Amino acid sequence: MILALQIVLVIAAVLMSIFVLLHKGKGGGLSSLFGGGVQSNLSGSTVVEKNLDRYTIVMALIWIVCIVLLNLLQAYGS
Repeated sequence: MILALQIVLVIAAVLMSIFVLLHKGKGGGLSSLFGGGVQSNLSGSTVVEKNLDRYTIVMALIWIVCIVLLNLLQAYGS
């Protein structure tokens, strides 16, 4: 059980990082430093951005649940 939660935690963390990096930059800053400003005209529609927001939130929730469950299993034993 613990090993399965640890694997899900790692996969969720990697996917969440990828989804966050896929988001369109909202202005200056680090996103435009690496060419984000150039590609902002070529980015997808708002539907794609909304779906990406949903996937990021779902991955964050899965990540948080895995952390809480792993802490509970460690505290109370399995």
